[in-house]
Amino acid sequence: MADSKKYEMDMCSGPILGKILIFTLPLMCSSILQLLFNAADIVVVGRFAGDDSLAAVGSTSALINLLTNLFVGLSVGASVVAARYYGAKQGRELSKTVHTAMSLSVASGLILTILGISAARVLLELMSTPDGVIEKASLYLRIYFLGMTSTMIYNFGSALLRAVGDTRRPLYYLFTAGVVNVLLNLLFVIKFNMDVAGVALATAISQTISAVLTVRCLMRESGDIKLILKELKIDPAKLTMILRVGLPAGFQGVVFSLSNVVIQSSVNIFGKTVVAGNSAAANIEGFVYVAMNSFYQATISFVSQNFGAGEYKRINPIVLRGELCVFVTGLLLGNLAVFFGEQLLGIYSDSPDVIAAGMVRMKYICTVYFLCGMMDVMVGALRGIGYSVMPMIVSLIGACALRILWVKTVFEIPEYHTIETVYFSYPVTWFITFAAHVICFIVARRKIRAVYEKKL
Repeated sequence: MADSKKYEMDMCSGPILGKILIFTLPLMCSSILQLLFNAADIVVVGRFAGDDSLAAVGSTSALINLLTNLFVGLSVGASVVAARYYGAKQGRELSKTVHTAMSLSVASGLILTILGISAARVLLELMSTPDGVIEKASLYLRIYFLGMTSTMIYNFGSALLRAVGDTRRPLYYLFTAGVVNVLLNLLFVIKFNMDVAGVALATAISQTISAVLTVRCLMRESGDIKLILKELKIDPAKLTMILRVGLPAGFQGVVFSLSNVVIQSSVNIFGKTVVAGNSAAANIEGFVYVAMNSFYQATISFVSQNFGAGEYKRINPIVLRGELCVFVTGLLLGNLAVFFGEQLLGIYSDSPDVIAAGMVRMKYICTVYFLCGMMDVMVGALRGIGYSVMPMIVSLIGACALRILWVKTVFEIPEYHTIETVYFSYPVTWFITFAAHVICFIVARRKIRAVYEKKL
């Protein structure tokens, strides 16, 4: 049992940059693996089940993200609260947080399962899913949501492990589940001709495997992060703390999903070639984004632990190093994606027009994608010191409302009614929102410093 301690990390002492990199690398690998496994799902169903099945699976992704973002946000709240108590060495409070978070994960999963199964058809109709694929899409969605409790258990469990500095074991569990997912996809779709049901069932089974491995890990822990099944219950005080951070984070994710629908509608008017190029480019950008997002998660955990331990003097250096890392990562990977853009887009389409359309998006977005990463790191810093509503409001105004306003005003001017104008809204709103978050962080840090000086 003592070996479990080697996976934990004391973020409140020692070199900051080295520990951030050690913490972040497994997170980055986990996110990239997840994207690769998701891509494998699409490839299998597209190659062996046909275009209708591919369209059915693809038509559900936006809806799945919309329904799950709120609850994934709650896992962020659990991570922040757990990291704070771990840093403060308040073992009993950490234990209560663990059991409250895991109880909440089960409740969240059950709610999503009931919602997904009962309302699948209605929700797909509201999204104007084509008649030719809605039956298959409904079937896929219902089976997919059977595994939602497992998904939530893994998300909350891995968030708790991240809170104590462990990002390696969630990577191992994700890799194991991902390999099983790909193998079951091939078995169910090719061997048993189960079509979209096979892909959904493979996903649900693999999610359950990752959940079981995560729960087993927590149950075998020797410290206060240990999960004891008979002690599973929701502590009202800890639930309130989790919701205070997690609900704004989740709500922000939901609204971002809705705003992306508005942006997508502006892209759609330029025809299927632009839409195809846009989709392919966005898929490539996803790999850059998850690499940068790992530093957002690292910032949350590091700031939360140090805030809980009262090590306020380390918070600014953590944020600065997080910003430096995400700037370098975003600048390097984003521009490499542009440099090899035609080859990468060629994986998705052999049409020169589609590739050209995708390159337009990548030149406007990937070259300055680091701005998005820097914006997210500031959000992580604010959430780490207990401010969650503030960054939510700033993000919704800056990155959502302002982007929609841009589309409804600047984009409507005849000479600016171009796809380039739509894409240009991204870097503009990233920069404005990042600047606003920096101001908010400076104000918040001054308040914290005042409290710290009073204690002295």
